[in-house]
Amino acid sequence: PHRAADADVVIMAAAVADFRPVSTAESKIKKGDAGPAPVELTTNPDILRGLVEARDAGAIPVETVIVGFAAETGDETGGVLDHGRAKLKRKGCDLLVVNAVGNGKAFGTEDNTGWLLSAHGEETALPMGTKTLMASRILDAVRSLVPDGSGTATPVTHTS
Repeated sequence: PHRAADADVVIMAAAVADFRPVSTAESKIKKGDAGPAPVELTTNPDILRGLVEARDAGAIPVETVIVGFAAETGDETGGVLDHGRAKLKRKGCDLLVVNAVGNGKAFGTEDNTGWLLSAHGEETALPMGTKTLMASRILDAVRSLVPDGSGTATPVTHTS
């Protein structure tokens, strides 16, 4: 959070590993007759939620805009957008960009689509287009939240 304290906007990418192995091997794990050993996982820290908590605690200016991304799949508990809404509520960020992944979507493609969810309850569909166009649409939404109201972030200046 110390670097975020100097930023007007913090944009966090998706695809950070949610889990990591509990332990690592000291040497190469050899093949054996028993097959591969199970890998026990533990949860990684929630970086996005941690930034929001730091802002709430005053370690980051309250006007800092925090944007998260959610690469989601639907399942028996809900669709992509349902999971995105729940994630926005859990994370507490200002904007959450949600997109479906899997079955040829998002990864390894030139085009993408998704939704932009705001903490104020607005939901904006991001229609299919190039990833560059999608990024431009996301940045337009971010710009509208920057505190000076002009739609342009105020540069941070450091004095010695």
